[in-house]
Amino acid sequence: MEKMEQYNVTGMSCAACSARVEKAVRAVPGVESCAVSLLTNSMGVTGSASPQAIVAAVEKAGYGASPKGAGKRDAETQSEAEEALRDRDTPVLKRRLLTSLVFLLVLMYLSMGHMMLGLPIPAFLHANPIGMGLAQLLLSAAVMVINQKFFVSGFRSLWHRAPNMDTLVALGSAASFCWSVYVLFRMTTGAEGEGEFYFESAAMILTLITVGKLLEARSKGKTTDALKGLMNLSPKTANVLRDGTEVTVGVEQVGIGDLFTVRPGESVPVDGVVVSGSSAIDESALTGESVPMDKGEGDAVSAATVNRSGFLTCRATRVGEDTTLSQIIRMVSDAAATKAPIAKAADKVSGVFVPVVIGIALVTLAVWLLLGREFSYALARGISVLVISCPCALGLATPVAIMVGSGLGAKNGILFKTAVSLEETGKAGIVALDKTGTITEGAPQVTDILPADGVGETELLRLAYTLEARSEHPLAKAVVQEAEHRGLKAAAVTDFTALPGNGLQAKKDGKTLAGGSMKHISARASVPEALSGQAEQLAEQGKTPLLFALDGSLLGVIAVADVIKADSREAVSELRGMGLRVVMLTGDNPRTARAIGNEAGVDAVIAGVLPEGKERVIRQLQTVGKVLMVGDGINDAPALTRADVGIAIGAGTDVAIDAADVVLMKSRLKDASAAVRLSRATLRNIHENLFWAFFYNAVCIPLACGAFTSLGLTLNPMVGAAAMSLSSFCVVTNALRLNLFRLRDAERDRAHKSVSESAFQQAVQDIQNSLEIKEEKTVTKTVKISGMMCPHCEATVKKALEALQGIDSATPSHVSGTAELSLSGAFDEDAVRAAVTAAGYDYQGVA
Repeated sequence: MEKMEQYNVTGMSCAACSARVEKAVRAVPGVESCAVSLLTNSMGVTGSASPQAIVAAVEKAGYGASPKGAGKRDAETQSEAEEALRDRDTPVLKRRLLTSLVFLLVLMYLSMGHMMLGLPIPAFLHANPIGMGLAQLLLSAAVMVINQKFFVSGFRSLWHRAPNMDTLVALGSAASFCWSVYVLFRMTTGAEGEGEFYFESAAMILTLITVGKLLEARSKGKTTDALKGLMNLSPKTANVLRDGTEVTVGVEQVGIGDLFTVRPGESVPVDGVVVSGSSAIDESALTGESVPMDKGEGDAVSAATVNRSGFLTCRATRVGEDTTLSQIIRMVSDAAATKAPIAKAADKVSGVFVPVVIGIALVTLAVWLLLGREFSYALARGISVLVISCPCALGLATPVAIMVGSGLGAKNGILFKTAVSLEETGKAGIVALDKTGTITEGAPQVTDILPADGVGETELLRLAYTLEARSEHPLAKAVVQEAEHRGLKAAAVTDFTALPGNGLQAKKDGKTLAGGSMKHISARASVPEALSGQAEQLAEQGKTPLLFALDGSLLGVIAVADVIKADSREAVSELRGMGLRVVMLTGDNPRTARAIGNEAGVDAVIAGVLPEGKERVIRQLQTVGKVLMVGDGINDAPALTRADVGIAIGAGTDVAIDAADVVLMKSRLKDASAAVRLSRATLRNIHENLFWAFFYNAVCIPLACGAFTSLGLTLNPMVGAAAMSLSSFCVVTNALRLNLFRLRDAERDRAHKSVSESAFQQAVQDIQNSLEIKEEKTVTKTVKISGMMCPHCEATVKKALEALQGIDSATPSHVSGTAELSLSGAFDEDAVRAAVTAAGYDYQGVA
């Protein structure tokens, strides 16, 4: 995927402007895609076109452009980004509005206060219509000069044959002013009955539009609060150790490998790893996790996280634009610079909106004149059409919601890479979940402790700990972790021996302490039938039973398994509650997979699928609906890429996972359901905004034309300007409501079942059948292997066998003591025997 280059764009005032810029840049040779954001006055471009060609195209269209951060250091680039988001419009608009109001109030007093309310006016204007007209001309001209930006921008855009909202305002105000000037000059010649002045309309239109622009600018500034908040998190200085002395330097001067210190209450300046010290680090700014995380020697820390307790010395690992915070900022910014599919319809309308409105205004003027109405009446109707039409509401409907939605997600550790991913996540009908590391913890833990008669639970665990403490096997680490958690101490042993694939053995106080599989221990101790049955039940549940004996006497059974995460069942329930079909994909054997799937509560389980096979499964599921794939972003990359939306879970500091469309900072599966919930809320908000924008124009333009005069409904140009000024404000304000959305609240979830139960189950059945057919067509060979005790042993054997030429895949089973080989060539038994032996297991021959 080509890297997106971002540009600052100046001179845009409405959706027609952004459509014009986008059209101009897309025409540049080498540009693959272009998305212009009116909200942030930025543009994202992918392709091979040079920046000079892109800038030239924008300038030719009548606007300005410059590459973001070109030739600048990281600190300068961030400063430029902060400056680009700074609300510069509000202060300028406020000054313009206040100055305009001074002249407008005097103008309104003269034009309407005297005639309608009988308020007193200076004697020299009394009964002097020409003097009154000249006073109104000067006052309205002053307002027009103050708001000259509308005329400069509007007529320049018209000159470039790309009229925009400013063109409509400028034409409406100028028409009112010019007609009034014409009437005034006719008065000086003594002509009567030529019509009334519209000087107050010319000034009022400009002032009311400025009010709307001010409200819109203030609201738009709030939509980027999340992004500005992330930028403000970045520390400006760091305490670096130079030649053993602590020196305070700018954060941009910290290099990879530099040592820096962080005191309690300070923010971590760059990404690094703890060299010495321990502390609790508040990572809520990056992950949304409110509970501080304990950090010690060797643990990673991220820029902008806060040290809450101890003193830390760290070594910098990622600086500048490579830090986690910078990647998050870039991701949120890129999402705002891309276009959601739903915005395309609005963009097409915006591109032709202004010329169509000008045409409607001219037709309205002509029709009323043909119907015999006076020119001033017909002109008022035409001006009303010009000033009430609002392309801005259409253009802002999608980007403001996307900005607020992606910002809210970022604050909660959910990163949407593009506007497309934010929109599509909520449209999915199927969720495919990887098992290891997504539904489960990804590391074995002790689940059951079953002591033999006469042996206490603590005694069994203590002796098991004594033996397993010297082993490097993953299952041994689970036992050690459980014992240390309970505060147990390991006893001294001698003559420790690891019997590859079978178990462990050592001498304790002259007695033989042994541990391992049922087969290994049953040869050294008598296993009661009841305990043997319990061990078999544990194995049926996908757990690995480890048996321990002391001098030929059974101590008991400790079961170890990769357990599901605490929130997995609730997360699956939430996904199903939103109408999604949940399927679990795993390379495990069917028995273990079904046990985990039943515990998690998924709709279907597809087992025995290799990483490359998951991509094929996703493709088959897509025949019945859009698919979300949730995985760890490593061996799931093909499936994440194939899915309509790929979600990488537990990214931690590695937020730039290329294969994923959505990145979850924490290993919480509930964040996946929160992402779906947020996507749906954002999409709902966009629909509301678009409805308002289309409804407003569909109703107001006919009203302004005078289509409802038979009902006594007409529209004064000043009222039209007020309506136009409020339309964009309403759209932006509605988008800001998203900030109040509780994305982890499942109480209001509604089921949108886009995939029927029957179609889903049929697709799952077809996938399972295709897997079985493939197995039947493949030449297979089953070999016997002794010594495998757990799924980790199976993984070791699997890796060793699949490295051999001629073996497509291997499916070992520690339960049956076999490995089923799928062959693409001749079976080389000597090579298989050598590979199994080298892996530390015993090859027993062909089954």
